[in-house]
Amino acid sequence: MSAAEKIRLGFVGAGAIGQVHMTEFSKHPEVILAAVTDAYLPFAEKRAAEYGIARVHASAEDLFEDDQIDAVVIGIPNKWHAPLAVKALRAGKHVLIEKPMGINGDAAKEIIRAERESGKVVMVGHQMRFEWASLQIKEQAEQGAFGRIYHAKAGWLRRKGIPGWGSWFTRKSESGGGPLIDIGVHMLDLSLWLMGNPKPVTVFGSTYAEFGPKRQGLGRWGTPDWSGYFDVEDLATALIKMEDGTTLSLDVSWAVHMDTANSAFVHLIGSDGGASWGSGGGKLLTEKFNQAVDVELKKPDQDLGARFRLTRHFIESIREEKTPIISAQSGLTNNLILDAIYESSKTGHEVELDWSL
Repeated sequence: MSAAEKIRLGFVGAGAIGQVHMTEFSKHPEVILAAVTDAYLPFAEKRAAEYGIARVHASAEDLFEDDQIDAVVIGIPNKWHAPLAVKALRAGKHVLIEKPMGINGDAAKEIIRAERESGKVVMVGHQMRFEWASLQIKEQAEQGAFGRIYHAKAGWLRRKGIPGWGSWFTRKSESGGGPLIDIGVHMLDLSLWLMGNPKPVTVFGSTYAEFGPKRQGLGRWGTPDWSGYFDVEDLATALIKMEDGTTLSLDVSWAVHMDTANSAFVHLIGSDGGASWGSGGGKLLTEKFNQAVDVELKKPDQDLGARFRLTRHFIESIREEKTPIISAQSGLTNNLILDAIYESSKTGHEVELDWSL
């Protein structure tokens, strides 16, 4: 695609996350917000009016058949990520898909196969890789500042934050799980990337549901459906072992009796130094002259934001015909680990990852 051509985007899903993507993509002059659809069409029509989107399609399938669309953004419940991503790829569209890439590993593998057949770009919407502190820590890691990163601790602990009780968020058949697949996948993805993408081989994990079944620990995100139900976890913990001997521990919750305030974190532990990442920034840690030394990271004066950088990277990946840093392969890796944690919790045993396609 030439630099002079604008990329024409279609949006599948006009809800909260769809609107976030519309807002960010509208900042790029080389992009046209060309079409939108939603299961509730009045919602799509509302977004079209707000963002100057020319066409509202009756269904995702109709949007995929639109030859005026180059790429699609999929921001809908997890259950439909893979089925619609596969259809979009087979229709010749590039795909930006919200996390998790699939509802499970089998769904993610379907996307991998469709991507290979189509030759199109698939990117997963893990914006945390594009946070300013993430980028600075990654740069230091690649320069060898931490030596060998042999362990990482990561998590996202909400004290009271179960979203949309009874809605698709808390129904495993539609979401795939609770906080592990909702917010834990973000921390899993970020940690593996900062560690240099080691290959995970085994997982031991446990999940718990102590709040949701009692309708406690509810948060403000999502709309409750009191006629629905809760059959997912509200806390998960896991240890992930890599092929090179390194390890990652992960703890996530929607609700927990713990002194935490919606705390997301990554701690990299290396032979020569380390790093701590949090939603407010980060720091580098090492030792000099037999003393502990901490270096606070500094936010750039004019920071355009993680989601702006994510959307720009998607555009660049299409134009340059390159694999994005948040590739379909990374999405598959995350899904396989999530599956293994859930399986380990059920069996009580360590689980090996199945990489076969």
